[in-house]
Amino acid sequence: MAANLQRRIALRRKLHILRTLTKSKALKRSSIIMDAFLYIYKLKLQVEAIKREYHYLINHIHEVKVEKIGTGHLVIRVRCKEREELMASILEAFEEMNVNVVQASVTCSNHFFGLEAMVEVEANNNINIDAQILTQAILGVIQT
Repeated sequence: MAANLQRRIALRRKLHILRTLTKSKALKRSSIIMDAFLYIYKLKLQVEAIKREYHYLINHIHEVKVEKIGTGHLVIRVRCKEREELMASILEAFEEMNVNVVQASVTCSNHFFGLEAMVEVEANNNINIDAQILTQAILGVIQT
């Protein structure tokens, strides 16, 4: 008899905790369990939506910032999805545009590639290279 009473008390306590966690207003045992099931299902849908958004962001983030810091010097910051030979492709684009890399820092972690570089545009270059041209060139390299 005491064991049955303890089981009922334990069940009531667990149902109360379940009602509290799921913010259920139900009083019947079956309704509380159904509310908990719906709550868990909604959480599962939210997790799936977050996973989809995360995978979209990983595959579509291309951030390129170019700032001018004096005569002929630019600072370039690149962040995008990690791909093989991306660094080499960016350096080849710099070479084609007659841009010299003065200092660079590269990071690769969690499927992301990061580059921060200070570059110098050659003075004898007939083509005037500004931040927007350099940004478009780097974005072209990343997207191909």
